[in-house]
Amino acid sequence: MNHTTSRILVTGSADGLGRAAAESLLSAGHEVVVHARNPERAAALAPLLERGAGLVVGDFTDRGTVRRIAEELNDAKPLDAVIHNAGVWSGPAVMPVNVIAPYLLTALVRGPRRLVYLSSGSHFDGHPHSSLDGIDWRGEQAGSYADSKLFVTALAAAVARLRPEVASNAVDPGWVPTRMGGPHAPDDLELGHRTQEWLATSADPEALTSGGYWYHRRRQPPHRAVHDRAFQDRLLRALAQETGAAV
Repeated sequence: MNHTTSRILVTGSADGLGRAAAESLLSAGHEVVVHARNPERAAALAPLLERGAGLVVGDFTDRGTVRRIAEELNDAKPLDAVIHNAGVWSGPAVMPVNVIAPYLLTALVRGPRRLVYLSSGSHFDGHPHSSLDGIDWRGEQAGSYADSKLFVTALAAAVARLRPEVASNAVDPGWVPTRMGGPHAPDDLELGHRTQEWLATSADPEALTSGGYWYHRRRQPPHRAVHDRAFQDRLLRALAQETGAAV
């Protein structure tokens, strides 16, 4: 992989794809900041911390915690890239973790020139609502996983449009055998984290492009709403109104 050394935050890195990405990036010589939801989950990251990884801890369902993590990151050595890996499949945390947390970190953390958002093939089943007013951003009831992945994929495309100096991309890692995907998931776990690492670090011309939706290092056409500027703008307005932070 053609790259220079980078400082990279990988959210949701206590296990699964995030853990695999963090371990691989450390092995490649990068500076990595890992993230866990709570101290108990953070304990599992001890082997990575012993190898020099930094650590932030906090529950992404809590906006105040996300803001505190953003402050910690801004007070530390600047990041070159963020892999927004943290996600949940179901339940009331879907919108807070899958959309609000990456949005707030995007709005508040200064410096990263590369942003990678974890999408899913499920985003094709999401609904680009004509009005986003009724979305349960606060997680008071179960949210739609498909909608959350459509929203975060559109967020990646919107950031690419609004911040031309930043390479912002979304990645479908495939249905891989993680705690979320289940032991019988058919896709390749190794391939599931390589595209994120490549987009976060590589000097390859393709990896320096922005606004893409990627699957195993191949750019794919996303849901048609993803590059609809009117939809992007409605989404950003709804998120800014909901959080009080603007991208």
